[in-house]
Amino acid sequence: MIKAKDIISRAPHSEVKSDLKRIPAEMSVMDVLPVLLDSREGLLTVEEDGDMLGVIDTESLLGGLGRLIAMRDDSSEITVECHPADYSASHLAQAVEDSDTHLVDLLTAPSSNGCLEVTLRVRREDPGPVVRSLERYGYNVTDFSAPRYDNAEITFQRMLELNRLLSV
Repeated sequence: MIKAKDIISRAPHSEVKSDLKRIPAEMSVMDVLPVLLDSREGLLTVEEDGDMLGVIDTESLLGGLGRLIAMRDDSSEITVECHPADYSASHLAQAVEDSDTHLVDLLTAPSSNGCLEVTLRVRREDPGPVVRSLERYGYNVTDFSAPRYDNAEITFQRMLELNRLLSV
């Protein structure tokens, strides 16, 4: 688990005030987020055993949150909506696995209509089979997208690899 002491800003903060909100070094990065958003200055002081280790700013927090997300350029995203009483991560995972697909991660957030919005990242370039499986399991699929290959270098490397495989 990434902690506050792991996401201290590397940028110099010469105007660090003593009245900044203080947080413990062992605080989870997920717990740091609301505290930073509530701070007027956009800075938090990280302390351990009464000593100031440094500060956390928005950039260092985003970097820490980014490390929590498994980077996969071959993943599709699928969003489903369900009532909170019907939510089950294991049930969703089973629906994904029934389409012979690997679940990369699952993020849950409340939606405006009182339901839960669940975003699934699955390791499959074509999300169609997973969408159909989720619908068979009774989930309302609200959105899905296939991976985008915006990076020309990745596309080029994959084409070279395909060419190598075809030349065998």
